[in-house]
Amino acid sequence: MHHHRTRTRLGAAGIALAGALFLLYEALAPRADETTLEGAAAWASTGWSLAHIAAILGLVLIPMTWSALRTHLETAGDGGSERTAFLAAATGYLGSGLAISYYGAETYGLRAIGERAMADGDASLTGIGEDFRMDPTAVTVFAIGLALIALAAVLAAIAVWRSGTMHRWSAIPLAAMMVLYLPQFFAPHPLRIAWGAAVTAGSLWIAWELWRAARRP
Repeated sequence: MHHHRTRTRLGAAGIALAGALFLLYEALAPRADETTLEGAAAWASTGWSLAHIAAILGLVLIPMTWSALRTHLETAGDGGSERTAFLAAATGYLGSGLAISYYGAETYGLRAIGERAMADGDASLTGIGEDFRMDPTAVTVFAIGLALIALAAVLAAIAVWRSGTMHRWSAIPLAAMMVLYLPQFFAPHPLRIAWGAAVTAGSLWIAWELWRAARRP
């Protein structure tokens, strides 16, 4: 029982940290016209690297939390919800793995291109970044990954709703933000930061509910 409570608390801490990391992701990454040297400088900046590493860590932590949710529901004897949480964790791990592959290219590949463009004073080199960014295979893998991440969050919200041990609505805000993960890329920077803040708020609510659930007999 103590082991299960520890795992649940770790899941609560993990989702709280993931929420903060997504806000950092949106706030730290500099945004500029990516066909210019200013855009190349943004890619080459420390803020760009830190922001995308934050997103990668957040994507690792979220499915770990769904796994902790499953442990809590299993301990509570809620077999139906536990199976849904298991599906959320499995789907989330797969989705995060696919999405992280794209984030890795953005973190390291675009930085290298930005540094070369700045060194050569050649803004046309930024076109290389756009080429691999919009490569059909890369875009498809990323889109599938984000869709699976959204599905995992929805499954987790269903598990929480049915659980009876956590507030019914506590996982819905984060699930809604994960559904909006892909569309938010096309929003202006202030709206993207607002999305990151909403992810943080939703994550903190789930964290609080998981922590409270771990304290109950």
